[in-house]
This record gives sequence, C-alpha cells and structure tokens, in this order.
Amino acid sequence: MQQQIRRASRAELDVMIEWAAEEGWNPGLGDVGAFWAADPDGYWIADGEDGPVGAISLVRYNENYAFLGFYITRPEYRGKGIGRQLWQQAMAVARNRIVGLDGVVAQQENYRRSGFTYAHANIRYGGVIDVIEPPGADLLEVAPIHMSLLTEYDRRFVPARREAFLREWLKSSDGRRSILLLRDGAVAAYGTIRACRNGFKIGPLFSDTETGADLVFRKLAAGVNGSEIYLDIPEPNASAKALCDRYNLRLVFETARMYRGPDPGLPLTRIYGITTFELG
Repeated sequence: MQQQIRRASRAELDVMIEWAAEEGWNPGLGDVGAFWAADPDGYWIADGEDGPVGAISLVRYNENYAFLGFYITRPEYRGKGIGRQLWQQAMAVARNRIVGLDGVVAQQENYRRSGFTYAHANIRYGGVIDVIEPPGADLLEVAPIHMSLLTEYDRRFVPARREAFLREWLKSSDGRRSILLLRDGAVAAYGTIRACRNGFKIGPLFSDTETGADLVFRKLAAGVNGSEIYLDIPEPNASAKALCDRYNLRLVFETARMYRGPDPGLPLTRIYGITTFELG
C-alpha cells in the first residue's frame, strides 16, 4: 500500500504526541515547543484515505548527527508496509549523518538489518518518593542568563549542540523546572523535571559527580513529593542505578540505544538521566 509521505505541520506534531501517549510512552505535557524548535522540518506523516495513519521524526541537530523517533503506525494500518515507507523517508533525509534511536527491545533485530548497531540499554525507573530539598546557594533555578553556560555544558553529553531545543526545554512553566549546580562559576550538573501524562520525568540529568547528580535530583524531586517520578538512565552507569535504588525507584522498561554510523562515545558515567526517548 503506497502512501503519501509528507512533512507534518506544527498542529500535526500535537497529533503525533497524542499517538505516543496512546502507545504508553507518557510524553511530557509541554514537550511540543522544544521538539518543534529542534527541527521544524523533522516530522513526517503518512496519509491514508481518511487522514494521517503513521508518523516518524528525524530531528537533525547538525550536518553530522540526527535522532529518529515517533516511529508509529496506527494499529489498524500495521502490516501494510506504511512503516517501511516512513522509515525510508527518514533515512533519505538523514543522508550521511550518524543517526541515533531508542528502540523497543523487540525491534532490535529489525534495526540491525537497517544498519543500526546496539550501543547500550537505556532503562526507565519510576516510583513515588519523598525527599528533603537540599540546601545550598550553588543550586540555582535556570534563568536566561545561564543559557550560554548550559548550552556549552550540555554539548559534553550529546553529539551536537542543541541551543534551539534547550531554549524551549529549559523554560519554566507549570510542571516544568530546571536546576543547575554552579561551582566556582562553572556548571557542574543540571537537570529538568517536567509534568507528563502520568507523573513527572526528570531528564536530562547530567553531572560531573555522583554527589552533584544526587543534589540536583533531590532539588527537582522535592517539588513534586508524593507524585510518580520517572528517570531514564543509561544501563552502563552504575552510579545512576545506585541513585535509583537509593530512592526506591523500580524498573519500568528498557529501550535499546542504537546508532547508524560510529558510536559517538558519550560519557555515560556522567549521564544520570537522558533527556527524552523521542529526541535523544
């Protein structure tokens, strides 16, 4: 079944996020602005006779790196080749870039056949916790004045600068808050918590040290005590796993981080929470 594949509009990105929620991915309530800012031309729709029937995203951060997500075909249209057409569109747009994705474990072999190589597992932990907010003048609410510092710090943990994305992601709003740890005028850790369809997610959570990650985590989590909190950690980071154990967060599910092209060699021991399964 040959479908028309076209770029999604901003309004249709809202539809894609709704589909993701129906799949149980629990997207953030205010994610769409940052997703769109990252690459307005990075979202694709497959049209059927009665409207959109599938979607995919290929967010291009620069000429060398992109991230694939929102790979969804509506249940009643699966098995008709629509997903393959969307995949081919995304790969054509990717050109020679390294492409990352977080895929469900059951699809790993399909991604391998398409040229992707397994890098590591990302594991979602979740639970209801009650923590005391840590004191300290070096734990600051992120403000526009910090954007330059944070953009440079963030670049250490992702394969490309993502200034446009962060400008939206780090905006304070109902249910969204970002904290940085500042030591001797330099960023030593930062994280964001945001309201989701169910509970709250913390991501990213990047830190130079285990202590810094714990401080930022508690500063963020204390603001929503009594609510479900989720944290997506790279499985190789034993300190991130210890943080989850410390606050009684339990394994929810895992994805496979895979790359087409060279593994960018991210500093996983300093990544305590990835930003989002949809955009990396």
